[in-house]
Amino acid sequence: MRETLVQTLAAYDAWLDRQPLAIKTRMTYQLQAHQYRTYLTQHPLTEDDLLRTPFACEYAIRDYKTYLKPKCQAKPTSVNLALAAIDHLHLFIGNDRPQVQRESLPTQAPHALKSDEQKAFLRAVERTLNARDQAMTHLLFYTAIHLGECTTLNLDDICVSARKGLVITYSGKRDTYREVLLNVEVREALWPWLKERAKGFPQTSDPAFFFNLKGKQFSARATDLIIRCIGAAAHLELSAHTLHRVIALTNWFVRAMTRCRSLGL
Repeated sequence: MRETLVQTLAAYDAWLDRQPLAIKTRMTYQLQAHQYRTYLTQHPLTEDDLLRTPFACEYAIRDYKTYLKPKCQAKPTSVNLALAAIDHLHLFIGNDRPQVQRESLPTQAPHALKSDEQKAFLRAVERTLNARDQAMTHLLFYTAIHLGECTTLNLDDICVSARKGLVITYSGKRDTYREVLLNVEVREALWPWLKERAKGFPQTSDPAFFFNLKGKQFSARATDLIIRCIGAAAHLELSAHTLHRVIALTNWFVRAMTRCRSLGL
């Protein structure tokens, strides 16, 4: 198992160097992944492959989380950072996101994204090489649709042309029908993914708009991990849920300011 761990981490390091992440984020993920490898090497509780065997890998992460708190006296934010890095490692391996509960943090009210934060986030999206991830992130950012609405979209739910675009959702909080217009940034981000989807899965009968590498509907967990990684690259602590909340708040703030100016206030 030790040889497998070493080989996997070496491959992960090489892959991580090619990812469009901030240098600090890349170094943090690498450090956390190697600390986790050291833990697995020093605590061989089973003969299973703890990076690939279902259930065993999640049990190992939960044990590591428990180890971090009393033994290393890690704070909740540090524990969650370690878990995010391990999620990224499992993304590289090809696993689903491990179902390990995060540490509870003090509740904070969402704040509207400042213009420089929006710019940093969108630039991090631009550095993302995956067409699907770019399309998904642009859609979430500019429309403020919910995570569940995004991952359950079908091809028929999105209409895109050179000058117009529309997304239809059915699964909002009130389970109501909604139409959201797409701006030029979203439309331009959707075209490369539509071409890649058609080329990569020409025979599929699955109507899902977003696919994983296996041609299956993209999961909410995987989408959330993508948002977290891009947010980290922009030095922002975001999840798909918090992105929706802060973008909705930002849009409300902009509309309110525009209304005040129109009234001369």
